Amino acid sequence: MDPFGDLFRGVRAQGSLFGSSTLTAPWSLLFVDGAPLTLCTVVEGAGWILPEGRPPEHLEPGETVVVRGPAPFRFVDEIGTAAEPIECGEDCATPDQGGTRHRLGWNDPGAGAPGATTLVVGAYPVRGEIGRRLLDALPAVLRVDPGGTAGAVRDLLAAEVAVDAPGQQVVLDRLLDWLLVCTLREWFDRPDGAPPAWYAAHRDPVVGLALQLLHDEPAAPWTVSLLAGRAGVSRATLAKRFADLVGEPPLAYLTRWRMTLAADLLVERGSATIGEIARTVGYADAFGFSAAFKRVRGVTPSAFRRTVPGAADPAAAGA
Repeated sequence: MDPFGDLFRGVRAQGSLFGSSTLTAPWSLLFVDGAPLTLCTVVEGAGWILPEGRPPEHLEPGETVVVRGPAPFRFVDEIGTAAEPIECGEDCATPDQGGTRHRLGWNDPGAGAPGATTLVVGAYPVRGEIGRRLLDALPAVLRVDPGGTAGAVRDLLAAEVAVDAPGQQVVLDRLLDWLLVCTLREWFDRPDGAPPAWYAAHRDPVVGLALQLLHDEPAAPWTVSLLAGRAGVSRATLAKRFADLVGEPPLAYLTRWRMTLAADLLVERGSATIGEIARTVGYADAFGFSAAFKRVRGVTPSAFRRTVPGAADPAAAGA
């Protein structure tokens, strides 16, 4: 898997809010859930996204914005609207049983009238250190214009919310995942964009392959020579191109990625010992792994585990 795709391990529509709202002016929806990522797209009509502490964003049909939480934001018919805000909070909570909650919610009695606006919202939970790496690569608010791959997914989404059919929850889960990936990819690929180095580097035939290999097999006993051989170039060529495009040597990148994986495993596998986590991410013993983890993250694996709510006691886990 490539670095971009790997970051979506902790970002899934499964367990997220899905809302489709048809509104007539005046309106004011106040999103107070504090979701790490909220995707908003206008199917028809227009409106304004008002992020807290950020400039307003006007949305026309087919345009999409992604708002990074946890700060609240509003969707209004116009700046300075007289409408009383409707809080979308408690009713927008993550469903206890998982899966997307599809609500034709926040509709008013005038829905369907000429000039009505339909807003589709997906609020995503972002879990763990892998998901945090994606959040760190995004601005507080990003927008993508109509068209492109994301536009085709929006059309499918609009068609699906217009019906009530068996399996709809599964379809909406998949479409939300698809739409978020396409939206972020288009934003990173825009001509004036400044994507993270690891994203831009994936287009290079040598470095892109090396990154894919490291993400496909993070626990393999990689050396620069071995990685270069798999990429079909000399050791010196790979070392230079990788450092030039990614900003750090291949093995330094691998170590940071292993520690990101390990941080999530320490929480997800509460009964696993530090030695077991070490072997999972490519270290022969707990001592070498602990030293690398502290060098990269500033704390030992045991100390990190103690700081995460809900993680097991490291002593109980044999750490």
